[in-house]
Amino acid sequence: MRVPLVVKRALDEPLLLLAAFGSILLATTTLVALTMYASAIAGAGVRRAMETASYRQTTTTISAQVDATTFPRYDRMVRDELAATFGAPPAVTTSLRSDSYVMPGQDGKELPELLRFGSHDGLDRHARPVEGRWPRTGGQAVEAAISESAAAATGFELGEEFVTKARLDGRPVRVRVVGVFRLDDPVGERWAGEELLSRGMERGEYTTYGPLMVAQETFVARFATSVRAVWAAEPDLGALTPERLRPLAETAGRVGERLSAAGCANCLTAGDLPELLTQLDTASLVARSTMLIPVLQLLVLAGYALMLTARLLADHRRMEMALLRSRGAGTARLAALAGGEALLVAVPCAIVAPFLGPPVLALISLLPWIRSSGVRLAPVTDVGTFLVSFGVALAAAVLLALPAVAGARRTYVEEQSARGRGGRRGLIQGAGADLALLAVAALAIWQLQRYGAPVTATAAGGLGIDPLIISGPALALLAGGLLGLRLVPRVSRMAERLTSRRPTLAPALGAWQVSRRPLKYAGPALLLTLAIAIGVVSMATTSTWQASQRDQADHQAAADLRLSGPSEGPELGALGRGTAVTALPGITAASPAFRAPTEVGGESALLLALDAGRFGELFRLRPDLSARTVAELSVALAGDRAGRLELPGRPRALTVRVDSRAAGPARLVLSDALGVWRDLPLGELREGGNRIELDLAPLAGRAGTIAYPLSVRGLVAGEQPGLRLTGLSADGRDVPVAGAVAHPRGVIAFGPSREHRPLPVVVTSGLAAALKLDVGQGGSVRFAGRVLRIEVVGTVASMPTSAPDQQAVLADWETLQTHELAAAQPSRPATEWWLATADSAPAREILRRNPQWDVTTVDRRELAAELRDDPLAAALQGGLTLGFAAALGLAVLGFLVNTVVAARERRAEFAVLRALGAGSRQVFGMLATEQAFVIGLSLASGTGLAVVVGNLVVPRVVLTGQASAVTPGVLFHIPWAAVAAMLALVTVVLVAIVAGLARRMWRGQTLEER
Repeated sequence: MRVPLVVKRALDEPLLLLAAFGSILLATTTLVALTMYASAIAGAGVRRAMETASYRQTTTTISAQVDATTFPRYDRMVRDELAATFGAPPAVTTSLRSDSYVMPGQDGKELPELLRFGSHDGLDRHARPVEGRWPRTGGQAVEAAISESAAAATGFELGEEFVTKARLDGRPVRVRVVGVFRLDDPVGERWAGEELLSRGMERGEYTTYGPLMVAQETFVARFATSVRAVWAAEPDLGALTPERLRPLAETAGRVGERLSAAGCANCLTAGDLPELLTQLDTASLVARSTMLIPVLQLLVLAGYALMLTARLLADHRRMEMALLRSRGAGTARLAALAGGEALLVAVPCAIVAPFLGPPVLALISLLPWIRSSGVRLAPVTDVGTFLVSFGVALAAAVLLALPAVAGARRTYVEEQSARGRGGRRGLIQGAGADLALLAVAALAIWQLQRYGAPVTATAAGGLGIDPLIISGPALALLAGGLLGLRLVPRVSRMAERLTSRRPTLAPALGAWQVSRRPLKYAGPALLLTLAIAIGVVSMATTSTWQASQRDQADHQAAADLRLSGPSEGPELGALGRGTAVTALPGITAASPAFRAPTEVGGESALLLALDAGRFGELFRLRPDLSARTVAELSVALAGDRAGRLELPGRPRALTVRVDSRAAGPARLVLSDALGVWRDLPLGELREGGNRIELDLAPLAGRAGTIAYPLSVRGLVAGEQPGLRLTGLSADGRDVPVAGAVAHPRGVIAFGPSREHRPLPVVVTSGLAAALKLDVGQGGSVRFAGRVLRIEVVGTVASMPTSAPDQQAVLADWETLQTHELAAAQPSRPATEWWLATADSAPAREILRRNPQWDVTTVDRRELAAELRDDPLAAALQGGLTLGFAAALGLAVLGFLVNTVVAARERRAEFAVLRALGAGSRQVFGMLATEQAFVIGLSLASGTGLAVVVGNLVVPRVVLTGQASAVTPGVLFHIPWAAVAAMLALVTVVLVAIVAGLARRMWRGQTLEER
C-alpha cells in the first residue's frame, strides 16, 4: 500500500514530531481541563452555596391582611405567582396568627394575660407531638395543639377544655387541647419571626401565651378576622446553574410588583434571595475571570513552546524544502505538506484531550483546599469541550506549520547563504516588539491597579470581564521574558572572557559556543524563564490567597470567640452574663467590650472599648496595620482608672444612705470582678436624708451568677451640689465610706478629685486625618454628643471588626468608663464579650444548647474555615496548580528536544574534539557549561520576573466572593521554602537530561569510531 508523502515525511523526523505531539497534547488537555474545571467549579460553587445558605437567605415571604373571604383568593394567587417565578411550585407554608384572646378566668382584669391562636400548614414537618395528636377540623370545641414551653407557662394539659373570649369583641371560643408538641429546632432561622411559637410566651405591656395551633380550615372559619397571613416559599435550588442566577434574581425581585398588579394590593414581599442570587452571580463571574489568568499564561507558554519546536523542524528541513522548491514544488504545495503534517499531529490530540480532562480534574480534586471545601467536581465531556479542544489543536497546527510555510519561498542558494552563525539579536528585539509589548502590559497592570479587579462595570451597568486587564499578567510575563533575552549576548560575552583566561578547556569551549550562537540558546532560555515565572507566581498566588483568608478571619473576628447580644436579659442579667460566658470550657482569657456606632468630631465611626491589659491574648491586629505593636498599644491606652469601694462577701442587697440639698434623680455605679459596670437607679432623691434599698438579685438573671467581689465606683446625681454619701450597708453589714469624695458635676467617687488626663485612643488613619491629629497629639473633639479631650496614641489602617472603609476609635474599657463617670455620663454596657480559647467547639455547643441566653457568636476558626472552603474562592488555586504543572511539563519537554537536536547537529564537532583527545568528562563539562548558562539564567530571571509581576498583580486578583476588595489589604507572600524546593527539583531534572545526553553522545561517538 502506498504511504502518503506527508506520512513519510513525518516518519523521517520522529523526534521533533513526537515533541510537537507531546506539546500539543499537553496544552490541549490542560486547556480543556481548565475549561471543564471553570465550569464545574462554578456549578459546584453555586450548588454548595445553595446547600449551605440559611433559611432566611433562600426563602421568599409574602404577607397580606386577609379575612375568611379574601384568604382563598390570595392564597391561590400567591401560589400561582411563586410557581411561575421559580419554574415549578416551591414548598409553600402558610402561617396565620389571630387577634388576642383573654386567658380563662381573667376577664375583668385591667391588664389580663392573653392567648393567641395560630395555623401553620407545615408544622408537622418541623415539630413532633410529645403527647396527643395534631388538631383536626369539626366538632363543637376547637381542637388545638400547644408547644411544651407554652403548656408549661399556661398550665394547660392534654384533654383540657376551657373557654376564652376575644379581647376586642368578647366573642367566646371553646377550646380542647388535643396535643402537646416540640419544635425540632426552636432556635432555627425558620422561627426568627415566631418568637411566641418558639418560646411559648412573650412579655411586654401584656404577657401573651401560645399560639394554640389549629387546623387551617378551622382558623379561616373561626379566627380570620382581618389577620395577617404569611406565605413562606422554599424553592428547590439544588439544580441551579450559574447562567440562571441573574435572570432568577431579577424575576424573584419583582414578585411583589406582579402580585400588586394581579390584585393583591396589600401584599408585601420580603426575602434575601434576590440579593443572594446576585452575589452568587458576581462570585461566579469573579471565579471565571480569575480562571482566565492561568489559561492565558498557559496559552502564551504553549504557543511559544510550539513555535520553538516548529522552528527546529523548519531549520532541520530547510535544505529539503529548498530542494523541493528548486524541483518545481510551488508554495501552495509546500504549505499543504507542512499543514498536513501539522494536522497529522494535532487532530489526534484534539480527539483524545476531552477524554483526558476528567482524569486530570480527578487529580486536582485531591488538592487539600479543594477537598476541604467538600466540593466534588463532576466534569462533563460535551460538545463545548470538543469545540475548545479542536480550536486549540487547530491553533497549534497553524503555529507548527507557520515557520515551514514562511521559509517555502527561499531557494536552495538563499538557504545556503543564510546558514552560518546567525545574528546576535532576534527579530523581535531588532524591531523593538518586546518594548511595545512591555508598554501594553504596563497599561493592563495600571488599569488592574486602578480598577482593583479584572471584573469592571460595563456600559449597561452590569459587571463584565475586561480582556486587557485579565491578559495583563500573561503579557507582563512574556514582555519580561523577552526583555531578559537582551541579556543573553551580553552575559555570554562576559562568560567567554572569564573562562578563556582559565586553563580548563571545557568551560571555555562551552562559554565560547554560547557566545558564538546566542540565539540558539535564547529560545530554551525564554521557555524556561516563562515556566519558572508562571510556577513562582502560581505558588505565590496560592500562598497569598490562603494568608489573606486567615487575615480576613482574624480581622472580622478580632478574637478567638466574640459573643454579642443584649447586655442583659431575663435569663442572664447585666452582672450574670459575664460569669456564664467566662465559665465556658476552654476559655483562657476574657474581656467585656463595648462596640457600637458613634460620632467623633463630626465623623461617623465605630467605637470599640475593651480591656487593654488583655490585648496580647485577645486583640488580633495584623502588624502592618499599625506602626506600634499590640503590646505598645496596650500600654499606651491605659489611662486614668477610677477608684473603688470593694464590698465584702457576696451581698444580695444594698442599703444606700445619701444626703442631698435638692431633689433629683440619682444612680449608683457598680462593677463586678470581671470589670462589668452597671448603673443602679436610686429613684428621685428628696431634699435631706435618703435611704434606698437595692435588690442585687435581678442583676444576675434567672440563670446567672454575679462575679464577686462587687465594687462601688461612685454615685451620680447630675449637677446637684452638696451631695454626700453618708452610709452604705451590704446585706445589713455597714461598709465604711470614708473614702467617698465629692467630684464636679454631682459625682461622688472614691479617690482624690483631680482633672483627668485626655482619653488615650487609637484611631483609624482616615479619622486621624479628619481630626487633624497625629500620634502624640491631643485636643478637644465632639465625642458621642459631648466635648471630650482625647490623645491619639496610635493609628491603624483598618480597625478589626470594622467594615471596609469604616472609621473607628479604640479605647481601654476601664479608662473609658472612668471618663464617663467623671462626666456624669451613663456607664457603657457590655455589648460584647471577647474570649480567647484554643478550641471553641465545646463553648459553641453549650451556647447552641442555651438559646435563651440570646447570644450571637463569631468564631475566628469557623470563619477562617468558611473562607477557606468557599469553592469559588478556591477555584483560582486549583487552576493555577493545573496550569503550573502543565507549564513545567512544556518547559522540560521543550528543553529536552532543543538540547537533543542541538547536540545531534554537532556530531561532527564532537568527533573532532574526540580526535583531538578530549575525554568524556570534558565533553560533559562543555555541555554542562552551555546548559548551565541556560538553566541558571532562566531560574534567576524567571524568579526575579515572578517577584516583580507578582507584587504588581497578585494583590489585585485576590478578591472577596462579591468582587470587592479584601479587608485588610492583601499582602503579597512568596513561600520561599516551596519555591526553593521547586527550583531545586527543576534543576535536578534538567541536569539529569544534560548528563544523559552527554553520556549518549559519548557512547555514540565511541561506536562510530569502532
